[in-house]
Amino acid sequence: MARNKSEWPAKVLALVRGGNVNAAIAQIKVAPSVGDITRLQALLAQLPPSPALAQLNKVVEEECALLAAPRLHRSP
Repeated sequence: MARNKSEWPAKVLALVRGGNVNAAIAQIKVAPSVGDITRLQALLAQLPPSPALAQLNKVVEEECALLAAPRLHRSP
């Protein structure tokens, strides 16, 4: 059975469309994977530009870089 892609990007997009950008940012900070972040970026690119969306895009780019970077330490 094929595994479905995460529903996380669509749920975060729903927060953005509902106007709850702070909740969307909080969700982005705990993103499950880089793939989910890139799918969210593609969805956000379809929205009309706004100042809140510009801030959100910046947060998405930062989190994508953090998730893609090698870890500096290992958990015990």
